[in-house]
Amino acid sequence: MVDKLDAELIALLAAEPRLGVFEASRRLGVARGTVQARLDRLQRSGVVRDFAPTVDTEQLGFPVTGFVTVELAPGEEGWDAAIVEHLREIPEILEVHRVTGPGDLMVRVAARSNSDLQRVIDRIGGDRAVARTTTVIALTTMIDHRTVPLVQAAVAPDDDRTNEEGHD
Repeated sequence: MVDKLDAELIALLAAEPRLGVFEASRRLGVARGTVQARLDRLQRSGVVRDFAPTVDTEQLGFPVTGFVTVELAPGEEGWDAAIVEHLREIPEILEVHRVTGPGDLMVRVAARSNSDLQRVIDRIGGDRAVARTTTVIALTTMIDHRTVPLVQAAVAPDDDRTNEEGHD
């Protein structure tokens, strides 16, 4: 669970990932030790997974984003580990999710062009566990990957920073 200070800290670091603990504490109006303790707790609990840079795939030379629905062949036992390993070997794959609906997996991929996307799709379909794929191409990104609004929504509505224990 996160509180309002946690949400403010995450929002600040999302906006300025290179901001140091001292400057974050100054901007949030809390002690440096409070910020460090919060960051440590958020990392230990898994709420904050990393401080990695956000890479723009288009600027990297991969302007095409595709969403590939993968339908698995019926009766494939123990496919999980094998198909995940197969997909993990394809560098253009950014995410894989098991989903409900007409397919089994939703795969987000980046490609250099539409023909390069076809190459990636063919590689995805190259595993015997894959029965068929269906692909949609993103024309524009209307809302990029984000988490700050979700973090803010996770804060209890009655949370008040001034009533927090141990808050400076």
